[in-house]
Order: sequence, then structure tokens, then C-alpha cells
Amino acid sequence: MDEPQSEPTPVRIPPLGLEGLLGVPRGAVGLVIFADGSGRHSVRNDEVAAGLRERGLATLLLDLLRPEEERSDRFGIDRLASRLAAAADWARGEPQLQALPIGYFGASTGAAGALVAAARDPNIRAIVAPGGRPDLAKNALAKVKAATVLIVGGADTVALDLNRAAFERLQCVKELIVVPGAGHWFEELGALAQVVRHARRWLLRFLVPRRLPPSGHVMFADRRDAGRQLAAALAAFKDEHPLVLALPRGGVPVAFEVAQALGVPLDVALVRKIGAPGHAELGLGAVVEGKDPQMILNEEVVRLVRPKPGYLQAEKTRQLQELERRRRLYRDGRPAPAVEGRTIIVVDDGIATGGSAKAVLRALSARGAGKLVLAVPVAPADTLEALASEADEMVCLAAPEPFFAVGEHYEDFAQTTDEEVVRLLARASTR
Repeated sequence: MDEPQSEPTPVRIPPLGLEGLLGVPRGAVGLVIFADGSGRHSVRNDEVAAGLRERGLATLLLDLLRPEEERSDRFGIDRLASRLAAAADWARGEPQLQALPIGYFGASTGAAGALVAAARDPNIRAIVAPGGRPDLAKNALAKVKAATVLIVGGADTVALDLNRAAFERLQCVKELIVVPGAGHWFEELGALAQVVRHARRWLLRFLVPRRLPPSGHVMFADRRDAGRQLAAALAAFKDEHPLVLALPRGGVPVAFEVAQALGVPLDVALVRKIGAPGHAELGLGAVVEGKDPQMILNEEVVRLVRPKPGYLQAEKTRQLQELERRRRLYRDGRPAPAVEGRTIIVVDDGIATGGSAKAVLRALSARGAGKLVLAVPVAPADTLEALASEADEMVCLAAPEPFFAVGEHYEDFAQTTDEEVVRLLARASTR
């Protein structure tokens, strides 16, 4: 359960006399400083800050620019960066904040200010830049060490091009997330909520590194055995009355045992990988079912492969046909369960590269899932690290090193049939 949060209180930061609002939840695990010209007066920033405090992140909203400066010097990136650095220095001297790792959240020109400030301060661990102008950071981009995520609305084509160009120049741990259909200010229904979820998962990933599961070799008798062991590790979520979603087909027998043990509903998350032309095993992205089926792309792989015009849309259409076949077969007329506001546990029999799991988690986030938990018996450590910002929590029983294939960790890894999936889903639906 989330810790109760304190109400933000006014603060004044010397020697520049910056005014701000500081909110520190009980048991805070990190501090996020908002790099925005008029942070205290932004309704958007208030909403984002409240969402961060719900997950134990303290927030500092600052007026980095005075009213007259906002009109005449909105693009004074160095000024934003120096004042942001002054705020970070102040926080390091405050008793209730000094032990907290620091990250920046910067929209619009604040994104460039955050990047420039982080380039000068190697102790800044993470940056979130939604709808920003990171391109204005110019030469500082290559010097940034803080893990950086750029979040852009899919309908904001101008900003998307600028962010893609800036993304190429970043040399740090980085990711570019496109929110489908959203404009520059994420004013569309549910768009800002997606920004909040992506922001807090990224910040928690890099401000509070998660402990990885044991690295030794592990063997499961079969998927049922793996599911029972995984269920024991997920017992703490029972009181949240979660919905368990399996990645078919192999994830269904595992997820069935989890749902049975927790006494909660089970369904499938229908997803199909989009392979590269001539190299089907190389994932360009994936398509996830829904009223508005979503195609989640791996931007870096797409840029490397450069598929011909029309290829992605044709593949999306082809995979949607297979998803429709599976939907009719697996659900037998049952409607897809609602996910809005719920705790969702996404289960598979193991993860190798994580492309399908990533697509499902992003699609669920876009549909308003309350909390996302990724649960698998086995996965490589680097894949878990890459997926850490997609889920609120991850449960994995083992991350063997070296890792070659999921099937090597099962005595019986026979292919799961459609008939078995239908049978298990029917049994679960009678509960």
C-alpha cells in the first residue's frame, strides 16, 4: 500500500531567492526537482508531482524564471540550468533531503535546462523529459551521464523529430517513448496519466536500483511447477485483488497456477511480434489487441533496420488477423476484462529479449492500469533491467548467468497447444 504523503509546503531557496513547493512523502526514497520556468503554477506539474509522491518520491516544484524572464528569456537554457543546480545544492544541505538521490523532470525548455545541469553534475541520476526541447541542450547532450527518457506525443510530429535527433546524440542510458495520439501538452484523455506512469517507473528504476534475483542455474519440472513457485512469491498481492494476464501460449499454464493460488481472475494478453524483413526473430515491435489495437515499436531497432514504407502497417494488419483468431478461440465470446485502475499481474513462462512483455506493459499502461506487476520464473538480468521502467514491480525467481534460452530451465518444455490454453481459461472462468 502506498505511504501517505505530506502536503507540499512553500520553500525559499537562497541565494537566488527561488520560490518553490516541497512535498516529502513518508519514507521518501528519492527527490525529483522540476525544471520548469513556472513550476509552482502549472496544473500539469501538480498532477505529475502528486503521482510521483504516491510512489515515495519527494518533489520540488520551482519558479526557475521570474514573470518578466518568462516573457523575455524563455530560451535562457544556461540560466535554467544554473538555477536548477542551485536547487540541487540546497537540497543536499537540507536534513530531510540530503540522503535522497536526485532526478530532474523537465518539460519544454526545462528539458534542455535539466540536461545541461546534469551534464555539469555527475551526481544527478535520472532525467524525465516529456514534450521537451532536448535539442536546445546542444553540445551538453553528449556529456549527460544521468539515465534519460524522452517522452513525446505521437501527434506532435515537430517535437518528435527534434527529440529523435537529440536522442541520437545522447550517450547515456536512454529511451524514447512515444505516447500514441497525444499532442505536445498531453491534453488528450489519459495521455498525461501515461506520462506520470512512465516517469515514476523510470525514476524509481534509476534512483532506487532494484535487487536482481539469484544468478545461479534453476530448473523447473514443468510450467505448472514454475507457476506454483511463482505464486508463492506473489502471495503479497492477493489483498489487492489483481487480474492475472498470461502471455499465450506458454505463459497460460504458469499464470493458471498463479491465479488459482491467489483466487483471482485469469485472462490472456494477446500480443504478436512484428519481425524485421527477412529476419523474423529480430523484433521491430509488437501489436497488442484491444478496442484500439496498439503497435508498440522499438524505435532504435526500427531506425537501424529502416523497413520499406508500408511494411509496418502491412505486418500490423497480418498480425491483427492472427490475434482475432486467437481472441475468438481463447475467449469463446467472453469480453476482455477491464484493466482501468486495477493491479495487473502479467505472467509468462520466461523472458529472453522481452519485446512482447514490453509491448503488453505499455499497452496496459495506456489503458489506465493502476499498478503493473511483471512476473516470470526466469529471465536474463539485462532484460529485467531493460524492463524495470515498464512495470511498477517485477517478480522473477532467477536470472541465470549466462542465459541462453528459457527452455533450458525446464525439464519438460513441450509446446503449449491452443487446446490446453482453451481448457485452462475455461476452468479459470468457472471460479
